Amino acid sequence: MRIAVLTDIHANREAFEAVLADVAAHGVDRIALLGDIVGYGADPGWCCDRAAALVAEGAICVRGNHDNAASGASEAMSTLARKALDWTRDRLGDAQVDFLAGLPLVAEAEGVLFVHASANRPEEWSYVTSDTKATPSFRASAARLILCGHVHVPLLASCDMGGVVREQAFRTGLPIPLLPSRRWLAVVGSVGQPRDGVAQAGWALVDTVRQELTFRRTPYDAAGAARKVRAAGLPEELAVRLLVGR
Repeated sequence: MRIAVLTDIHANREAFEAVLADVAAHGVDRIALLGDIVGYGADPGWCCDRAAALVAEGAICVRGNHDNAASGASEAMSTLARKALDWTRDRLGDAQVDFLAGLPLVAEAEGVLFVHASANRPEEWSYVTSDTKATPSFRASAARLILCGHVHVPLLASCDMGGVVREQAFRTGLPIPLLPSRRWLAVVGSVGQPRDGVAQAGWALVDTVRQELTFRRTPYDAAGAARKVRAAGLPEELAVRLLVGR
């Protein structure tokens, strides 16, 4: 099965649409959304509705911390995130809030665990930023492949038969063989607000038959998305982030 994995869309319609078009061109069997559909961007309602339509068609979707907060939960957030969240809440209808609130924290399919943040206590929204930070996820789950987001920066780690976790180098666009002698964890990156210095939408393609993972980037109209952020009256920093990928 070929699974397209998207995460941290953050209400960026332009990036979401561009990635979905790219996904369609790759002939995938299923889509997985790893949370944070809303927050930061100018199109929370549209992105919620598009995600809900994908779920109705069979997509996997888990809840992120911004989704959780937008649906009424109390979450610790930065001042910037809180300003965007307050704006977002006023623009979501009841059905959209109910959709976000009803999303699970984790999902499993084809031997893959899907989660927004760490697989260890996912409700605490821990950031997986290194091999050390990935270790609790390997201990919490026996899945051969763990896929997560939350960080907005791609990362790949593996765990050998002895339980030693190491960060692995990779090249975007090239298939990575998921060797059967190891278990794997990938932080996919971000569709709507990448922070690794590349102002293109990030996502991943998993092939469970070939046992391969490919990190992908898709160009999109970042300038148009930034203009909409400014027009909405959201903080200027959120527009600049889209233009510089940080």
